[in-house]
Amino acid sequence: MSDVAWRQAAFAANAAWFVVGAPLFRMISARMSRPIRVLLISSASAAVAAFAVACGTQKISVPSSDPVAHEGAVLFSQRCAGCHTLSYAATNGSAANVRTREITNGPNFNVRCERPITRVLYAIENGGFSGAIMPQNVVVGQQADEVADFVAKYAGRQAPKIVGQPTCDSQPIGTLPTATATAAAAVATTTTSSTTTSSAAPAKKKKK
Repeated sequence: MSDVAWRQAAFAANAAWFVVGAPLFRMISARMSRPIRVLLISSASAAVAAFAVACGTQKISVPSSDPVAHEGAVLFSQRCAGCHTLSYAATNGSAANVRTREITNGPNFNVRCERPITRVLYAIENGGFSGAIMPQNVVVGQQADEVADFVAKYAGRQAPKIVGQPTCDSQPIGTLPTATATAAAAVATTTTSSTTTSSAAPAKKKKK
């Protein structure tokens, strides 16, 4: 949570406390009309709810039936929450208002589409597309693949529809080279090189 969001949430919670706890401390006059009291208490309840959400009661909403994307969401919430918003990972690091935006506030992935998956992996490996703020390789190896899978699948789902442009979910996610395929290719290359070397070597004459 950014400092601005924390201060706003804390202010809302303090206000809620004074309003909800008012009857105990006689801070609301007994002469106040019932509609006003109801309005104040309702507003206070909403403020408490907002504070609870701001304090991290949101949960990851990626089903465990998709273990790769689910693990990617967990990693995203751990490594990317400070700078990016993506509701499926319960993160709110992007700026809510461009006028109060801080330099570390990254893109809001609720509305920004990130496909194909190779684009996401490139950003992870190279510190975004500018390399100026985001650290390179914030996750690596299999974890980088998992985060890329999650972002490619869930980013952009709340993006506004624009006439003439395809929606994010209609664009192909693409694929990443699997570790198994890469390893198999390496083994195949090594085997081919060994066979070629053996064939090229002159046969030794048998001693009589």
